[in-house]
Amino acid sequence: MSDQPLWTPSPERLARTNMVRFAAFAGIDVVGQGGASFDYAALHRWSVTFPDAFWPAVWMFCGVVTETDEETPWKDVVHGLDRMAPPDPALGPHWFRGARLNFAENLLRYRDDREALVSWGEQGRRTALTYAQLADEVAAFAMALRGIGIAAGDRVAGYLPNVPETVVAMLATASLGAIWSSCSPDFGVQGVLDRFGQIAPRVLIAADGYRYAGKEIDLRDRLRSIAERIPAIEVVVVTPVLRGQPDISAVPRGAWWADVVSSAARSRGAPPKTENTPAPSPPRHADIDFVRLPFDHPLYILYSSGTTGLPKCMVHGAGGTLLQHLKEHVLHTDLTRDDRIFYFTTCGWMMWNWLVSALAVGATVVLYDGAPLAPATRAGRHQAAPGPDLLWQMAEEERLTVFGTSAKYLALAEKEGIRPGATRTLTSLRAVLSTGSPLAPLSFDYAYREIKPDLQLSSISGGTDIVSCFALGNPAGPVWRGELQAPGLGMALAIYGDDARPVVSGPGELVCTRPFPSMPVAFWNDPDGSRYRAAYFDTYPGVWRHGDWAEFTAHGGLIITGRSDATLNPGGVRIGTAEIYRQVEHLDEVIESLVVGQEVGDERERDVRVVLFVRLREGLVLDDALRERIRKRVREGTSPHHVPRVIVQVADIPRTISGKITELAVRDVIHNRPVRNTEALANPQALEHFRDIPELR
Repeated sequence: MSDQPLWTPSPERLARTNMVRFAAFAGIDVVGQGGASFDYAALHRWSVTFPDAFWPAVWMFCGVVTETDEETPWKDVVHGLDRMAPPDPALGPHWFRGARLNFAENLLRYRDDREALVSWGEQGRRTALTYAQLADEVAAFAMALRGIGIAAGDRVAGYLPNVPETVVAMLATASLGAIWSSCSPDFGVQGVLDRFGQIAPRVLIAADGYRYAGKEIDLRDRLRSIAERIPAIEVVVVTPVLRGQPDISAVPRGAWWADVVSSAARSRGAPPKTENTPAPSPPRHADIDFVRLPFDHPLYILYSSGTTGLPKCMVHGAGGTLLQHLKEHVLHTDLTRDDRIFYFTTCGWMMWNWLVSALAVGATVVLYDGAPLAPATRAGRHQAAPGPDLLWQMAEEERLTVFGTSAKYLALAEKEGIRPGATRTLTSLRAVLSTGSPLAPLSFDYAYREIKPDLQLSSISGGTDIVSCFALGNPAGPVWRGELQAPGLGMALAIYGDDARPVVSGPGELVCTRPFPSMPVAFWNDPDGSRYRAAYFDTYPGVWRHGDWAEFTAHGGLIITGRSDATLNPGGVRIGTAEIYRQVEHLDEVIESLVVGQEVGDERERDVRVVLFVRLREGLVLDDALRERIRKRVREGTSPHHVPRVIVQVADIPRTISGKITELAVRDVIHNRPVRNTEALANPQALEHFRDIPELR
């Protein structure tokens, strides 16, 4: 690693960060002499040592809206702080008992004419809603849900693309105290059933189709199958995406969004529409009746990837999600009302939930639905697929200040020769966020060389399990090549070795040793908490094991080298898969790769050999010369232990619907073990490339 940071905030930028303002608000003296430095480590120590002081400070600094105007609208900050396992009615941990709030009310605290949502698709900008308009749309749809009979605790499911209607439906659901759960429309029928079938939603809100890479995909047959096979669904509310208004009569209990809303307006007593009277007007935003409920009342149900069985249904509370997201947006991302934030995500990934929470800050949230990166083609007057740098065109035209994406996108953008800094005016852009997988050091180089030198590049990491981050950016500190800047405030992270003790230096299991508000409040259909405990606490009793293989750095940051259940163990040396990806995928010939460990030998001399699969640029063939270049690159960039014994070319690499490669599924295939849930994969047919490979016999 370099002995110099890639970026450091200027003294002027440092002084106006929310992080510095928060430290002063909390009375923590961490600003250096003359205001030229900031002791983040000291602030983090305080935040995890005194959570009963830190979290109320976040609450007050961010202005959480509650049922009362009292300065401390709670009975106690945390009950059962010494108990890390799932919440117990008597033992805890429970946060902010006595406080009552509504998640949607906090996201709709602003009602002015600033833009709240801007929506882009593959053909460019489509729509924008101001905060006042968004509140009106939410009020109208909340009234429709109330008319259906939806109340606190009911489940409402969304099978939707990343469009404004999805945000409106979620906020309307949350305003009633009902529970929102969503899947992106690229999930097949079985994938939807595996998720929504477990939670029995009363209402399904869906699109009639979606667009991707210039194609229109009709969802009506899927909607029919889903509605027929989940008997709890009483209404399927359909929002139009396809051109025209196709027939939805085959969808059981199906009704168009506009008809459901206008029917609810009529039921309020408005006169029926005739030839001479306008349609009933939706309520104004002042009419939203927010249901305020306890801090840990369920808000979201999110799902694990489900590659090893039925997805786990993680129930996240309204208060914990709100407070954690406010901390991450305001302090770690430095958001204000003047910011315009984008994250490339679908509604099946927790980053959608994370992005939408920026409404609570009053920022403008920019949505994009479609393919992120494809050759530009045209069909008549319509652009059939996005140009390779469409997202950067959007960043320029929308004056984005925060651009969020995945490590995979940045790596592919570099291979495509995209140079946003040279071709676009990115004056407003101040931060790029990356997650989904570890960000390679060479992608740090790409960002500062080809996007913008004066940029906070934040590699962030957390998960669906906590609907937030364990490690993320620090706008008051430097960016070091290949490192996540810092552990999140309030998150008591540690690295454990095989002896279940903290590791001072070197890699190990990433754990969290103290409770935090955004832990799931429960798993669905897990009344005794046994599945919850097994997921996080079986390995280290009383300590959250997250499943990442990581290490702390000398700069106070982290390096994450992959999932710990996918680590390799050749010759007894544990290796994170990301260490190999970082080397291989920056070879021009390699588009992407996947690495697993294959068990070899007999019972007396069993070992693991490293097997690397590569997908090459079109027209290229893996030969001995390229194999040797790959091995040399891995050896020189890591160690001899990392060098793959076998390298195989494949035509495709399987990944989950959220875009993550599936190392464990491939590992099962090459060991002739069944893959338990291929419905969790976006491209399950890709697994066939890994069967009966001669080199692996």
